[in-house]
Amino acid sequence: MKYPVVIHHEEGSAFGLTVPDIPGCFSTGDSFDEAFDNAQEAIKDHLAILAEEGASIPAASPIAEHMDNQDFADGVWGFVVIDISPYLGKTEKINVTLPTAMIHKIDAKYQNRSKFLAEAALAALA
Repeated sequence: MKYPVVIHHEEGSAFGLTVPDIPGCFSTGDSFDEAFDNAQEAIKDHLAILAEEGASIPAASPIAEHMDNQDFADGVWGFVVIDISPYLGKTEKINVTLPTAMIHKIDAKYQNRSKFLAEAALAALA
């Protein structure tokens, strides 16, 4: 999932990064790059806690949905990509019936049918 993040920096302080779609999730760093690197771990840790508590994993929204929020004014926007599959619970094997042509298109473009179907389902459910 591609989570939007916003970085704020005031002269003489660390770079602060907020993940608006995951309440309470933030990160800091001594540089812009370090804040982004630390954000990945902060998001993963936050999602792990949510999964342990049985809470749902927040969906990522477009940056445009956060642009009018004054808390993020003058921030620099970016994305952090996270594989959320480890936080969705154990996997189950199912049988799926699809047209042959569709299967060939999936196989030609993606290496893993299950991953493709899981990502398509998450996008449709968001």
